[in-house]
Amino acid sequence: MKPSLDGETVTRRALVGPLTGVPGVRVAEATADQVPAIVALLVDDVLGRDRESGDTAVYDEAFATIDADPTEHLLVLLDERDTVVGTAQLGFVRSLSRGGAIRAQVEAVRIGESLRGRGVGRAFFEFLIDAARREGAVLVQLTSDLQRGGAIRFYESLGFVHSHAGLKLALT
Repeated sequence: MKPSLDGETVTRRALVGPLTGVPGVRVAEATADQVPAIVALLVDDVLGRDRESGDTAVYDEAFATIDADPTEHLLVLLDERDTVVGTAQLGFVRSLSRGGAIRAQVEAVRIGESLRGRGVGRAFFEFLIDAARREGAVLVQLTSDLQRGGAIRFYESLGFVHSHAGLKLALT
């Protein structure tokens, strides 16, 4: 049980389980001791190399905030040795649009280099999409930097479509 943003105690379903079709890999909710491994996955990225921080305290603080929020799930993929080999954040946003719909937002997806090209990313996304359906989401949305052409083609192969123009304003 976790406190909600308004102070009420709510039960949050854990998103855990085996990764279908990928023997020896399972999905788990991330724990504080896994934060360095998650950050290592974020840094092992053409864009992440330059934008991630060396200050571990900022990641510990971010993890604590995410972990306390019942609408957010920081997930890890674990191999048979319980080594972190992938990560994604799945959040749920309630909106007034679409009749008060719930949207699932996928962020910071990374698969360890040794597992890329082996169907792990596809199986992980199938897990995330199924979890979103179970939580009552009407759609799953994500953004991907335009420099990640391979990732965009991958998302399109999963059925994601370019339906909106994404715009960002950097504040720092």
